[in-house]
Amino acid sequence: MNILEIKNLAKKFGDFIAVDNMSLSLAEGEIFGFLGSNGAGKSTTINMITGLIRKNQGTIKFLGKDSAKHATFMKRNIGMVPQEIAIYEDLTAYENVHFFAGLYGFRGKELHERTLEALKFVGLLEKQKNFPKKFSGGMKRRLNIACALAHRPKLIIMDEPTVGIDPQSRNYILNSVRKLNDMGCTIIYTSHYMEEVEEICSRIAIIDHGKIIAEGTKEQLKSLITNKKLIEIEVRTTEGINLADIKAIQGVADVHCTDNKIQIHTDFGMNNLNHIIAHFIHHGIDIRSLDEKEPNLETVFLTLTGRNLRDI
Repeated sequence: MNILEIKNLAKKFGDFIAVDNMSLSLAEGEIFGFLGSNGAGKSTTINMITGLIRKNQGTIKFLGKDSAKHATFMKRNIGMVPQEIAIYEDLTAYENVHFFAGLYGFRGKELHERTLEALKFVGLLEKQKNFPKKFSGGMKRRLNIACALAHRPKLIIMDEPTVGIDPQSRNYILNSVRKLNDMGCTIIYTSHYMEEVEEICSRIAIIDHGKIIAEGTKEQLKSLITNKKLIEIEVRTTEGINLADIKAIQGVADVHCTDNKIQIHTDFGMNNLNHIIAHFIHHGIDIRSLDEKEPNLETVFLTLTGRNLRDI
């Protein structure tokens, strides 16, 4: 079942078209990567989903309910982790989560239990009486997440949740995303760190100039720009190497030799590395190093949009 369905969504700011006739659907249980350079339209799209700004046209349905008619239902079931940390530094960690969970109507014992549950989930239960003004950047990010999930939303939108923090805190947050997903939560995840999106997202959409220009698994996106990968093998000497024999290996499309390096272009979906290595060993060719190169998500993004993800 689709948890979110967007059809023909559009938003203008004066003459500027921020979102241009966008259609998109998310299945329950996905971790969905949403990628776009600054100004591409992803933040505007997120703000329309959460009801922070009004759309000019199109429909947004959440669990089959139209957002225009069931705005309260959507807000109760969506959690938002904004890029800018949204916590009160003069309130304790407990008071922050307690306040935000209370906005959803929880009271008394249930509010208290949900507050503690959220703090425990992000590893801040022992810091519940401390003030976030004394927290590290990573701890503030984790508290930000706790405030967004205390009401147990079905969909959580995470906008750059790991920006500007140390590697240990980043790993903690990424593991938390996986745990939330294992618990049945659907997640929309945006990041400028391509390796994060590749690591945790089951499906990815790339938005540019307000339009979705590509969508699919990371393998499907990579196949849009090439159906080949490169295997580069450095050998002690190329003397006696028959390139035609290497090219005859199943899946190999082309072979080149430069200095002491053999460059083998092979089909992207073909797992023939073992056959290639076996060929070299059989012919007594001394392998010094081997590097299997294939396009990554950043290469896909740069190829499709013509610029780096961080470009304005």
